[in-house]
Amino acid sequence: MQFLDLIVIVGYLALILFLGGSFFSKNRTAGSFTLGSGKVPSWVVTLSIFATFVSSISYLALPGSAFSGNWNPFVFSISIPFAAVIAVKYFVPIYRKINSPSAYTFMEQRFGAWARMYTAICYLLTQLMRIGTILYLLAVAMNAILGWDIVWVIIITGIFVSLYSILGGIEAVLWADAIQAIVLIVGALVCLFFIQAQLPDGFSTLIEEATKEDKFSLGSYGFAWDTPTFWVVLIYGIFINLQNFGIDQNYIQRYMVLPSESAAKKAAFFGGLIYLPVSALFLLIGTALYVYFQQEPLPIALQTNGDKVFPYFIAKVLPAGFSGLLVASIFAAGMSTISTSFNSMATVFLTDFYQPKKNDLLEEKKKVQVLYIASAIIGVAGIAVALIMIDVKGVLDTWWKFASIFSGGMLGLFLLGITTHRKSLKIPLFSAIAGVIAIFWMTLSQSFPSQTWAIEIHPYLTIVIGTMVIYILGFLLFKFIPK
Repeated sequence: MQFLDLIVIVGYLALILFLGGSFFSKNRTAGSFTLGSGKVPSWVVTLSIFATFVSSISYLALPGSAFSGNWNPFVFSISIPFAAVIAVKYFVPIYRKINSPSAYTFMEQRFGAWARMYTAICYLLTQLMRIGTILYLLAVAMNAILGWDIVWVIIITGIFVSLYSILGGIEAVLWADAIQAIVLIVGALVCLFFIQAQLPDGFSTLIEEATKEDKFSLGSYGFAWDTPTFWVVLIYGIFINLQNFGIDQNYIQRYMVLPSESAAKKAAFFGGLIYLPVSALFLLIGTALYVYFQQEPLPIALQTNGDKVFPYFIAKVLPAGFSGLLVASIFAAGMSTISTSFNSMATVFLTDFYQPKKNDLLEEKKKVQVLYIASAIIGVAGIAVALIMIDVKGVLDTWWKFASIFSGGMLGLFLLGITTHRKSLKIPLFSAIAGVIAIFWMTLSQSFPSQTWAIEIHPYLTIVIGTMVIYILGFLLFKFIPK
């Protein structure tokens, strides 16, 4: 790593921290911290939604997955437009009507306080896993590129993101996301063109060699449910992305920031749509790295760990200045998602857990203090999860599995709330318990596959089964049990 690279990295981080500090004076109320001033341009929110999608999971794990395998993860991206259309049509109008900082207020209105607590807890668990995964991947990259200790990178990065998230509130997060979205796209494009320039005939060699090895395959089109076939990943993608667009606090908060429902719908749809070509770009980088390292020696230790190949390339092959840009891009991808999670989780903690116990009679100063304290606690918890992730192989696969489990099938509860009109506490509660049991059953089946009670089904489908159990069971009970 050259001195020029360090200047680029430090300059970028200083810019982000300055941006957070510049919004500090505006965060005098809980409303400004969670929903902003109402003056954020729609294009900024659109890029923020996109940047929330693109984390270091995408920036590092997608190239790693394409290097080690094929383009099977791209099927996940293909599902995004389907989920976005449904969310825009049905979910966005509901949240705009409720006009609450929290996505989970709707659950209490439909099924009682327990439903609000259940969905909020599922959200917090999922986001903690996400923060930990992203911090870990950032640390892996910094270790490979700069030689920095993974543990200290996790700790320092976690503190840094916590700091600017606390200082700036939602508006700083949104503007930082927009800047980081541009940086990460430019960085990825620069890297791809540099890799192909090192090949004998550029893109022609890339396409030819990758096609020979079937690297562009989207996976098997068979109907086996215990492997990540095209259909398994597509179904998983539709459900997880519908959960993202429809009930994830990260996204709902952005719908509420904008001044009108139409603006929120456009931001949601186009923010997700941008991810489609960008995810293809990341996968193409991984494929290009595979072709490149067929001609150049690659350390044996990296040949079985695709997640570390891209950082190795940045550190050993890219010229001075470009390495710094790519490191800044990786930070951009990771920090945009982490900062979003920090702000949204703090909002959920205040709105769904702390404030209801105080009968909404909190002073604004106290609300802001709670948001700051919650952000700090989340930072510590996220760092702890990241430290636990050390030495995990196949990070993308691990993240997808845990996201599926921690979702708790809460999407099913939301769908039940939207498609039924009866108010009840017992029927949704019974359905949710059945969904949790199904999720535990599937999880144990994966841990003890030899047991007679185990079922052979891929972990990605955990969210699908949990969601369907809750929704179908609840719908049938509402239909056949009299009021």
